[in-house]
Amino acid sequence: MNKHRLFNKGILGMLLILISSAILSACSGKPHDLNWPVEDFAFTDQNGQSFGLADLKNKVWISDFVYTHCTSVCPPMTANMTKLQQKLKEAGVKAEIVSFSVDPGTDTPQALKSYVGKFGANQDNWHLLTGYTDEKIQAFAQVTFKTAVQKDTASDQVIHGTSFFLIDQTATIVMKYDGLKPDYDKIVSDVKALQR
Repeated sequence: MNKHRLFNKGILGMLLILISSAILSACSGKPHDLNWPVEDFAFTDQNGQSFGLADLKNKVWISDFVYTHCTSVCPPMTANMTKLQQKLKEAGVKAEIVSFSVDPGTDTPQALKSYVGKFGANQDNWHLLTGYTDEKIQAFAQVTFKTAVQKDTASDQVIHGTSFFLIDQTATIVMKYDGLKPDYDKIVSDVKALQR
């Protein structure tokens, strides 16, 4: 009888270990290179509406930093984000896109709406944000996204990072990618993994 109980306890223990391993394996399959919490924000989108972290609760989203009169990296980044948006749609994967303007003094909601419209983007799930000071976006980018935003004193351009960031349902930045040469399949796969 005692041997039988010990045997049953042994099987139960093994089952618990196997189940725990399976759960841990599933969790570790999710993208998690980074672990940067997004600080709370509420800005203005391209429709002139308030939009912030509360609107992204329990959602997966992809973010970047751009501005409308950029003559270098922003047009290819925005074209790439538009292509990523299409690839996510084709894969049946839902994700919001949030682009923060790094030149809020120039980038009115109307300017942002016109800018992204030139790329044929779907604006239903793409939120282009403005309505803050230069100092605010510089600090926000540095503290939350660990990326620099700085006015170029020799021109009207703004120096900024070119990464795409993946944010999970807990408002934590978990991955970043090259926004100029994104691996679309990798990003789509990572978004899918977060939604499992």
